[in-house]
Amino acid sequence: MQKQNFRAVVALLRGVNLGGTNRVQMDALREMCEGLGLREPKTYLQSGNVVFGTAEQDLVRLGKRMEKAIEAEFGFRTDVILRTGAEMEHVVARNPFAKRRGIDPSKLLVTFLAGDPDPDACEQVRHMKADPEELYIDGREVYIYFPNGMARPKLSWVAIAKTLKTQGTGRNWNSVIKLLEMAQKMNNPGAQ
Repeated sequence: MQKQNFRAVVALLRGVNLGGTNRVQMDALREMCEGLGLREPKTYLQSGNVVFGTAEQDLVRLGKRMEKAIEAEFGFRTDVILRTGAEMEHVVARNPFAKRRGIDPSKLLVTFLAGDPDPDACEQVRHMKADPEELYIDGREVYIYFPNGMARPKLSWVAIAKTLKTQGTGRNWNSVIKLLEMAQKMNNPGAQ
């Protein structure tokens, strides 16, 4: 009966295990999550993706608790951005590139924002010079397609974040789909 109160949540840690900085072992991250009372934490890749169950309704408070625990456990401060399994489903459903042929999922990035951006700031970002990249802002997600790859983008995330006045962390489309699958499996353990 109590299990009904739990829901899957995806935690996206910003700037973890990039270029040898902010090192976090995934087994230690899972243990930290368990220590916070999070249920069945599962990590994906080495870049700070964790899916877990929780009855916590205040995700902002939970994110702050996780940020403090990361600082205490690993010695650095990072943003933790949370989305429920249902929110991840909406992220996938709102993909502005979904019906377009020839889109390489490894070149499609979804940046999950820490907060709601100001509508005027969103308009400013939409008018930034982006060609050949394409950018769409929808709620707390920014979808960017990099047809030439992400190695030398024309768009500057620093400029985008500064304009939006909120931080974010990006995941390529393949990772977004995998994290959604993990959340769905946790929400429906009997489903295949």
